[in-house]
Amino acid sequence: MKYLLAVFCSLLFTETAVANAYNLPLQLDYGLIKKVVVSQLYKGAGQSAKLWHDKHDCSHLTLSDLQVSGKEGQIRLLNNVNAQFGTHFGGQCITVVQWAGLLETLQKPTLNADHTILSLPVTKAVAYDKQGRQLNIDKLQELLKQVVEPRLSEINIDLNKSRADIERTLIQYVPETSVNDLKATIASLKFGSAEANDKNVSIKLAFDAPAKAAAPKPVAALTAAEQQQWQALWQEWNGFLTKAIEQASEDTQSEELRDTLTQILLESRTAFQAGLNNHNASGIDPIRVFFTDTWERLAPVMRILAKDLPEVQGLQYLTFIAATDVMYELDAIGAPFGLAISSDGLRNLVRILIAGKQKNAGAG
Repeated sequence: MKYLLAVFCSLLFTETAVANAYNLPLQLDYGLIKKVVVSQLYKGAGQSAKLWHDKHDCSHLTLSDLQVSGKEGQIRLLNNVNAQFGTHFGGQCITVVQWAGLLETLQKPTLNADHTILSLPVTKAVAYDKQGRQLNIDKLQELLKQVVEPRLSEINIDLNKSRADIERTLIQYVPETSVNDLKATIASLKFGSAEANDKNVSIKLAFDAPAKAAAPKPVAALTAAEQQQWQALWQEWNGFLTKAIEQASEDTQSEELRDTLTQILLESRTAFQAGLNNHNASGIDPIRVFFTDTWERLAPVMRILAKDLPEVQGLQYLTFIAATDVMYELDAIGAPFGLAISSDGLRNLVRILIAGKQKNAGAG
């Protein structure tokens, strides 16, 4: 993931002028939405959420086995529910009512006034018994209304909490002349819109990006000294990516994925070396060809495999897919940062990374 971010960011930033407003369409898979919900609320054993209990725990309500999907233009959460109503008497809990069934909630993606927080307020909550029959137990309905719905409605994605992490991650991959542009863009990031459908949540991220001031100038090929430093960097990357490929193969139990990723890694070395050495007189950029061809081969395989993985592992692959899709979306909307998936961009990246490595070595 860091490697992908590095390529993405180095291709992004060049000399820039005034800022333009953009909207970037993203598709958040329901696996990603589930991960957000679980991380904020389901902190009990086996990813359960005890949303209410009295001081003696004689009365309590717990959600578990969360499923997330789309329904009627909203996000649908389906939970197993275990509820107990009791009283504490003589040092013991006496159960009055005990119930186990299903809770279905529909939650509408909603933006706050400044479009920086995406929340999921509950618009409908229905309890069912294990046979799928709707229940109307007064005590249960009261508890759902007063406790469960407010807790589920607290779930949110807050861009304000993410800005510092985004900046720390990206700033090391951009030239010093573009740091202020990067900070301004991150500060401007907002949700443009958010809509749920049957397959995912469709989001538009709005941001102000510096407009390209002039046509990019050709970037000189790496010198012999830079090539030597690049080879050392590549060996580090190669080791990291080789381990990542083996882990992906173990996670998915797929030799097909391992073979595909290994072949891509071999091809990347050839393409990168061609892009770093010199300009191609034919006008065919080896870096652009590599990225385009690679993603067309890799994305369908990873989308299929991610759906069959446990939640945490699947999220890693879905996030990788989303990040790469962002890179191509930015390229398609008119190069707001002077974006070019190109050999020139790769040369800029390598020089930034060499300079950063030398700076860190000097500081050490």
